[in-house]
Amino acid sequence: MNAFVAFLHHLCFIVIMLALFAEILLLKDAPTLATAVKIRRYDTMYGIAALLVLVIGGLRVMVFEKGAAYYMHNAAFMAKMGLFIAAGLLSVYPTVVFAKWGKAVKQGVAPVIPDVVRGRVRLVVHVEAGLLLLMVLCAAMMAKGIGSMGG
Repeated sequence: MNAFVAFLHHLCFIVIMLALFAEILLLKDAPTLATAVKIRRYDTMYGIAALLVLVIGGLRVMVFEKGAAYYMHNAAFMAKMGLFIAAGLLSVYPTVVFAKWGKAVKQGVAPVIPDVVRGRVRLVVHVEAGLLLLMVLCAAMMAKGIGSMGG
């Protein structure tokens, strides 16, 4: 069961990364109606997968793995959580921008987004992806026993 729960946790993380990279690619140019619909779907996938990562990760910490005491005394784990929180907070901005496209999309019209705003959103999504990639480094460090603060 532990391996299956770990698999689900990692699968959700992969979905998050794929959604972010899809958003990056789709935001390269001004959105058409079709790309706006796709971006909004990928952002929804991101949100659902992020929620699942939190829930499944919490279950892994509390039930399926070494227990909370082990993880709370590991600097790599704490860094990993900080990176996830930072990425999650950053994700609010693109999500708000994409949500504002809802009316136009429902009317069958491509949303209008100034190039400067699109560039800013794209930059934020790049930073999110970078922070989440650093989480992989933290996970590798944890797997090798790096970051233990005693306890």
